[in-house]
Amino acid sequence: MTDFLLELRSEEIPARMQAGARENLAKLFTAELAKAGLSAGEIVTYAGPRRLALIARGLPAATEAVSEEVKGPRASAPPQALEGFLRKTGLSREQLTERDGVLFAITEKPGRATAQVLAEAIPAIVRAFPWPKSMRWGAESASTESMRWVRPLHAIVALFGAEVVPFAIAGITSGNTTRGHRFHAPAEIVLTGADTYVEQLRGAKVLVDQDERAAIIRERASALAAEAGLELVEDEGLVAENAGLTEWPVPLLGRFDEAYLDVPPEVIQLTARVNQKYFVCRSGDGKLANAFVCTANIEATDGGAKIVEGNGKVLAARLSDARFFYETDLKTRLDELRPKLEKIVFHEKLGTVADKVERVAKLARWLVEEGIVTESPSRRREGLGEGSAPSDVAGAEVPPPSQFQVNDAPHRSGHAGGMTDLKLASGGGELADLAERAAYLAKADLVTGMVGEFPELQGLMGGYYAAAQGEDPRVAEAVRDHYKPVGQGDDVPTAPVTVAVALADKLDSVAQFFMVGLKPSGSKDPFALRRAALGIASTIQQNGLRLPFYAASIRAMGNVDHGSTEMMDFIIDRLKVQQREAGVRHDLIDAVFALGGEDDLVRLLARVRALQAFVTTDDGTNLLAGYKRAANILKKEGVEGDQAWTAPTYTLEPAEADLIAALDAAEPKAAQAVQAEDFEAAMAALASLRAPIDRFFDDVTVNDADPAKRTARLALLARVRAAVHTVADFSRIEG
Repeated sequence: MTDFLLELRSEEIPARMQAGARENLAKLFTAELAKAGLSAGEIVTYAGPRRLALIARGLPAATEAVSEEVKGPRASAPPQALEGFLRKTGLSREQLTERDGVLFAITEKPGRATAQVLAEAIPAIVRAFPWPKSMRWGAESASTESMRWVRPLHAIVALFGAEVVPFAIAGITSGNTTRGHRFHAPAEIVLTGADTYVEQLRGAKVLVDQDERAAIIRERASALAAEAGLELVEDEGLVAENAGLTEWPVPLLGRFDEAYLDVPPEVIQLTARVNQKYFVCRSGDGKLANAFVCTANIEATDGGAKIVEGNGKVLAARLSDARFFYETDLKTRLDELRPKLEKIVFHEKLGTVADKVERVAKLARWLVEEGIVTESPSRRREGLGEGSAPSDVAGAEVPPPSQFQVNDAPHRSGHAGGMTDLKLASGGGELADLAERAAYLAKADLVTGMVGEFPELQGLMGGYYAAAQGEDPRVAEAVRDHYKPVGQGDDVPTAPVTVAVALADKLDSVAQFFMVGLKPSGSKDPFALRRAALGIASTIQQNGLRLPFYAASIRAMGNVDHGSTEMMDFIIDRLKVQQREAGVRHDLIDAVFALGGEDDLVRLLARVRALQAFVTTDDGTNLLAGYKRAANILKKEGVEGDQAWTAPTYTLEPAEADLIAALDAAEPKAAQAVQAEDFEAAMAALASLRAPIDRFFDDVTVNDADPAKRTARLALLARVRAAVHTVADFSRIEG
């Protein structure tokens, strides 16, 4: 068995494309080998800023000889059939083999040298490579048929064992030489094979393994911060990006002027991260420190002092710009920015962002006035707090609203409260006023300089500016967090004002796009409505909100029903996906949701949880078996839906009387428990039917010869079915 080494060396490959390139290289290589009947024992891929490499271990020297057999017509078939088969196979009649009166074309294909297979496969892989963006270069680029690559391709190494696999692509001939680090080891290196590839390049100051580079950056950056008495703000995305930008990573710690710490920490972190690819650090008290870690691609003779100095100057310029945006934004109240939202189109069919703000403000107020969102902790799921400090884009803590700091007092507005600046609807109390106020201000930061520079900070900067102009802390928090939850794993708002605005914002988006027929289709969801639907479901579920969904949908659609049922089904579908991913059995979800007529998500999920606990018990298993037996008989006899129940006039069998008595006791208990939303108690009431149902099937003949008995007993089974359906449609449960 022999190892194969492929290295494709080019100009700089964008860091964001490297992981996908490794995956595609392995996939294409495996597919090309499979066409020739080959497979490698192991495939390892590497990617860096200047090279994409693959090592295939354990390849045979040649493919195996194969015998192909094609079945033909019978030996006695008409001449025309035989002639057609001979033309298809290219053989003569004498070359066919006859078995049991049937003709077969058997051809022997000799094995091929693996090196020959590779010489054909690699050019095909390179030409078919699916880069997200690629380019043509050189004189050949005048033709659209010329080869494309992510950046100009300089050289190709192809070694099967120690031997070069010869081929050429667009004038680039395969060989056994590469180059090391651009500054430390720019001379050519003669590679000896796959086994020594990683170490030969290490000797030339190139770490080809992206995981090794990432580990060095992660560990050394943390160590540098610790040596300075600080803590690195972890950011795995930034680790991967720096690993994709360097071949010989050397993390270095630098400092910036403490005066810039007046700028919100999220702004500093994004400035350092997005513009410069730097890590930031926290001090012992958890606050952002005036330190950064950059990653050099060279071992400088001065220990990196000049590199740190230069990077510090660039960061200072960036932070100066950020502080300018921040201080300029603070001079204008959010109220004064709202008219600018009239110039931003939300969607051509749905008006401007200002129009959306008006809708969301009314809907947020309605959610409070209807008692759906309240201050009462009893409305929340047990054990949840009133709110928690969110996290910024990379995990650093952000102060809760009451701790928002206005870092430059002269820019603070002279208004103490701001509640008088917008006329609010009367009624609904303080919570409704706050929710409406927060909704009116929530989108205003979209037209600030800071959000224009860093769109990722929308909402968060609005929270800072709301706090700076003296808004109620609950309003500032709602402005900051109303986009949440943005995706799976994100914090779900629990503070009442924030919940009202966040829920109203997402309900409006889904309702409005559904109303104009712009619904998700297949894998396409250009307006992120599936994400919004999950956000709605998560917010309702986590806060235990008793939201009448149909009424809320119609309200969000402007009090006109343009498809609230369809919108409800859409939300339910996303909730089902969420619950399945959380480990809830899909059949139990279907069993509860199939009953229909329910638009309270909290109540639906409570039923699902109770059902999941019940079906795992002996009572649940046996009741399910009894139900299915009853349902099968009813289906066979064509008894659909609920049946009118009247007590039989004939003399009852003891088991028949016992089942009727059990139903008489269980039905009202189950109904009362469902009404009280005590679904565990409802299940317990149904569990009392287990033994009577078993005895009934053991002792009573349902399809009695007497029509009266037969009709009454079928009606009794229908009554059993209806009783069970007070909680769930057991026919949907597997088992």
